[in-house]
Amino acid sequence: MAAHIQFSGGFQNAPVDAAHAFRAAMTVMARPGEIRSVSGCQPPAPLSVAAGTLLLTLCDPDTKVHLAGATDADAVRQWLTFHTGAPLTDATEADFAVGTWQALGPLNQYRVGTPEYPDRSATLIVECEALHKTGPGLTGPGIKGTAHLSLPDVRALQTNASLYPLGCDFFFTCGDKLAALPRSTQIKDRG
Repeated sequence: MAAHIQFSGGFQNAPVDAAHAFRAAMTVMARPGEIRSVSGCQPPAPLSVAAGTLLLTLCDPDTKVHLAGATDADAVRQWLTFHTGAPLTDATEADFAVGTWQALGPLNQYRVGTPEYPDRSATLIVECEALHKTGPGLTGPGIKGTAHLSLPDVRALQTNASLYPLGCDFFFTCGDKLAALPRSTQIKDRG
């Protein structure tokens, strides 16, 4: 049965499913505060559909992935390795990291890029209990006026944004829902 789990749950129609997921991922990254639904795979627990879809879409044998907390489970490791070939690594070397906010912390363990290569930073996929277009105000590229998004830790994310053009980028996932927060987005306190 365990062998069956690692081979199932991938994209049914990989080129089409990956293309739709990639477009959704790029859309939410370009428009912080927007929430999209993604589908196409059934990852093993505790991964959400959105987190699993992102991993299948964005990871390959050259992409180092860190599984934090409960996501670092045999079924997830086998599934991810089989479907993407992505090597698993610790937080300090990760291109992508996935887990709950608490499991992913602290943020200072992830690569933030260098002045010469700011793109050599980590992208964190944060599994959330809920995802809403409420909360602190977001401004910056891709946002007309002000957008809002429920965020797990406003202060830590403000500190990350203050590093721009360095810093991490974030995807937030809940069920089949997906949102993003690039490092270029400024976060205002509530009120």
